[in-house]
Amino acid sequence: MASIFTKIINREIPAHIIAEDDHHIAFLDIMPLVKGHVLVVPKKELDYIFNMEPQELADLHVFAQKVAKAIDKTIKCTRIGVAVIGLEVPHVHVHLVPLKTMDDINFTRPKLKLSQEELGEIAEIIKGGF
Repeated sequence: MASIFTKIINREIPAHIIAEDDHHIAFLDIMPLVKGHVLVVPKKELDYIFNMEPQELADLHVFAQKVAKAIDKTIKCTRIGVAVIGLEVPHVHVHLVPLKTMDDINFTRPKLKLSQEELGEIAEIIKGGF
């Protein structure tokens, strides 16, 4: 069964896509920790990041770096935090989280509830950073 991320990649369900290439996609987390929280996902469906081939892992991080730089240019923050947890969705994904404090990347905190309109506005702002 395809993961929810594969359904986004295949455009079976909507997402606020930030960037995409032949092997990766980046989109806003719909339940973000902070505004500008982005997920970076390989298009190849793999469950565990450390089962990726070394070049695939390197390429994922190079793509994530481009996205992080766009977030950093457009979202007011001190830096971009990175987390890979991998328990929520059985598809490799990297969280890019704009940080002002350490608590901004605390996954036990309540998530923000943003409207589709707010998410769309944030996505357009970040896309302007490329």
